Amino acid sequence: MSFSIHGIAVAHGIAIGRAHLFLQTSLEITHYAVSPDRLEAEVERFDRAVATVRDELRDLESHVPAGAPPEFAAFLQLHLMILNDETLSGIPRDLISQQGCNAEWALKQQMDSLIAQFEAIEDSYLRERKEDVTQVVERVLKALTGQPAATSPEHKAELDSILVAHDLSPADMLVFKQHAYQAFVTDMGGATSHMAIVARSLGIPSVVALHHAWAMIREGEVIVVDGMAGVIIVNPDPLILSEYRLRQEQWHLERQKLKRLRTTKPTTLDGTDIILLANIEQPDDVDAVKKSGAMGIGLYRSEFLFMNRSDLPGEEEQFNAYRRVTEALRGQPVTIRTLDIGADKPIEPATKIHTLNPALGLRAIRYCLSEPRIFLTQLRAILRASRFGNAHLLLPMLSTATELSQALALLEQAKTELRLENIPFKENIPVGGMIEVPAAALALPMFISKLDFLSIGTNDLIQYTLAIDRADDEVAHLYNPVHPAVLFLVANTIRTAHKAGIPVAVCGEMAGNPALTRLLLGFGLREFSMHPAHLPEVKQVILKTSLPDLKPWIRKILQTYDGDRLEDLMNRLNRQNC
Repeated sequence: MSFSIHGIAVAHGIAIGRAHLFLQTSLEITHYAVSPDRLEAEVERFDRAVATVRDELRDLESHVPAGAPPEFAAFLQLHLMILNDETLSGIPRDLISQQGCNAEWALKQQMDSLIAQFEAIEDSYLRERKEDVTQVVERVLKALTGQPAATSPEHKAELDSILVAHDLSPADMLVFKQHAYQAFVTDMGGATSHMAIVARSLGIPSVVALHHAWAMIREGEVIVVDGMAGVIIVNPDPLILSEYRLRQEQWHLERQKLKRLRTTKPTTLDGTDIILLANIEQPDDVDAVKKSGAMGIGLYRSEFLFMNRSDLPGEEEQFNAYRRVTEALRGQPVTIRTLDIGADKPIEPATKIHTLNPALGLRAIRYCLSEPRIFLTQLRAILRASRFGNAHLLLPMLSTATELSQALALLEQAKTELRLENIPFKENIPVGGMIEVPAAALALPMFISKLDFLSIGTNDLIQYTLAIDRADDEVAHLYNPVHPAVLFLVANTIRTAHKAGIPVAVCGEMAGNPALTRLLLGFGLREFSMHPAHLPEVKQVILKTSLPDLKPWIRKILQTYDGDRLEDLMNRLNRQNC
């Protein structure tokens, strides 16, 4: 019988293969009393299990394959941090002694308590971290019961195998990366889950949040995974299978064609040069930037240097990371965004920012100004690295003139400190601001006179404008980059910046969406920054576009408030043979 299941697409592509079910046995936890004279031995049994899992994770961490995405090691480190935390490795010991219960039951009680705390958090990214706690606890429970670790599959994937699982941990993904799986599908997970992040890093078509796929699919059944539409089709009929085989072939051919554009200059049909930059998270991403043909880095998300660790990176560590990138780009611009934490990007020492609504709390520039020593350390490191290339400094989430003035004052303080210490740096490093809060977009003149460039962060601008959490599945359908209010703010920001003679870029997801390239070009945008993988598709649209032909369409779009009419105009704009 043929049927389809809809979920969330997290990694694009189309895969066709046979299902391999990854069995993660749900452990039945029994509760029994432990006599007083055996309590010490029971605590020791728990400690041995924790030590066993710690050794397993460290062994996996030390054997991360060369070329594996850096997320693998980071996720394993996170699981080690969870395991080593007193709330998981210490409190169950107390429960064993206090309640006279077995180790498994004590651990389960503590896990349930932690999960309940995560469930109470409004932020969807933080809620998803409860899956990491569950995965670590399952490993300890398996060690207590003598069962093999879940990340030791006996199955050797065939060339057309598709992995079907209830959930996958980072450690699972580390093992499965070495198999020839064509796609991953899971019942659990979301767009910001670790599995989704790793799948995107690997470039493997993946669909998550399918809820009951593992129970409904049988071993060996033929599956089509549509990583664009977020749907899987089980036992497709011959006609559908044939259609998807054609789509799959077209997808691969298109990928190959786009690679040929790497050295082609991004110029429109009317001869206008466009700047295409890349977004990165860490120094290792520079190789992908070079392969993509990007003309520099428009957004270096420095906060990833601070995440998945129990301490803060010092000035030398930061300086070396920034210097490595600026030197590698050989004079091309490298825009380093200062620490943007909070909301979906917490860091371990900054526990006080875990509020009920972190997206509206102490995050980004607000956090940096509340922790001037942390901010100064980063500013010093960026300034020191600036002399080794063409570094730019970008301030995130500006909303008031006071924030900008305070940030610039701290930048001057960092420069003064370096001068007194005779440490060289680039005195005139360009300083820009991110426009991602509606207040900043609407009151742009108060920032323009003090900044050298602007960068529109459309991800946050959209969610703040529409008052939705883009990571929340329940309201994800409301996240709309072509909402009339969003279009007005983006177009007005670009127009205002041009009138003031200040460069402006878009560095959010809109920049990497080829369906929106002509729209942004029509708004006057000449500088795009995106994930390196998206650059060829955007370049292809630019090469086929004539800017004068866009003007009448853009005028109509900005005057339209009806959703259906707007969608029709966008489709007609993109169908134009410019």
